Amino acid sequence: MDLTYPPEVADFRRDLRDWLAAELPAAWAAPGFWTTLGEDESFDLRRGWERRKALAGFGGIDWPTEYGGRGGSPTMAALADAELARARAPRSVNPLGLTFLAPTVMAVGTPEQKAGILAPMLRNDVIWCQGFSEPESGSDLGSVRTRGERDGDDFLVHGQKVWTTSARHADRMFALVRTDPAASRHRGLSLLLIDLRSPGVEVRPIRQLSGISEFGEVFFTDVRVPAADCVGGLGNGWATAMLLLSFERGASAMGQYTDFRRAYDQIVEVARALGRDRDPSVRQSLARRLVELECLRYHALHVLTEVERGRDLGFASSVTKLQWSQAYQGLFDTFDEVLGADVGLDHPLGEFGGLDLTALRRESFWTRSVTIWGGSSQIQRSIVAERVLGLPNTRLA
Repeated sequence: MDLTYPPEVADFRRDLRDWLAAELPAAWAAPGFWTTLGEDESFDLRRGWERRKALAGFGGIDWPTEYGGRGGSPTMAALADAELARARAPRSVNPLGLTFLAPTVMAVGTPEQKAGILAPMLRNDVIWCQGFSEPESGSDLGSVRTRGERDGDDFLVHGQKVWTTSARHADRMFALVRTDPAASRHRGLSLLLIDLRSPGVEVRPIRQLSGISEFGEVFFTDVRVPAADCVGGLGNGWATAMLLLSFERGASAMGQYTDFRRAYDQIVEVARALGRDRDPSVRQSLARRLVELECLRYHALHVLTEVERGRDLGFASSVTKLQWSQAYQGLFDTFDEVLGADVGLDHPLGEFGGLDLTALRRESFWTRSVTIWGGSSQIQRSIVAERVLGLPNTRLA
């Protein structure tokens, strides 16, 4: 594992820090700022911010320059994530496109798809969402029922997607669609790019426990999709989807670590303000979470080292998804433990030394989902056991 940064990476970090200090509004980093905004206002601010970031050369850090990126290394990209988190810059409004679809299009997209998708995505001209989950198809993607019937040069798409992140604000969706009903479960799928402004598309927001509508369900009624908007080849949707998911699971977790460590420090402050830091069980829980976070940091550095050496992580990428999601969820289990009987109360802003408990509580709600999406922890453990450790498959047929 290499714990040092080459000079060009250190120079890049300095340039990014200088740009953030000059361009990031101080009010945005203040406790409670984002929770006081409506969802649409928050989205518009973040979308404009990310566009400015891309135009300044701090978007698509490791993208090739031909696609509008900076042409940097994976280490530079991971360091950028960490610096953005350290500065409390707003999170991306286009993470599904940037994390999943972009590298997939770079790898298997047609020249026309690369030209039409990547640069507008980087500038946030087009916001993307992902259409995988369905009412009868969650982790089992082979059971997708949304169908696409060929009609000349188009497909007519009919069906439903659910738990679609960013559906409310997205312009387009990359979706798994069954284009060959006669083929076996995994062979009859294609990854189609669907314009959500097309006739026949209906988006219904899903209101969550936190009060926001980050998810939505999307209904398709004979939505016309050009056959040219199939990524990875007709009938090859399963392999394309597995490639797409590997980019998220195998990414370095340096940005997550920085975010989680800041949340940890805030939770410690809350524990002190409530006098819970003297409780032996709370102290033990906090110590455990700190160890887990530091293990995550060193694993992230290990992943960076392997990627920089040109090694394909393959199935071992599931270790990263499993580790960061479990550590994140566990951290907010401890937050709930610190609040104790007050966990369900709506504390006013400014209490507990100016900490924004509204934001922490909203984040706590969110962490309930992270061990499910992107492949549940149960699935990740099975992949690691069978494909990485070589253990026998003991699941019932």
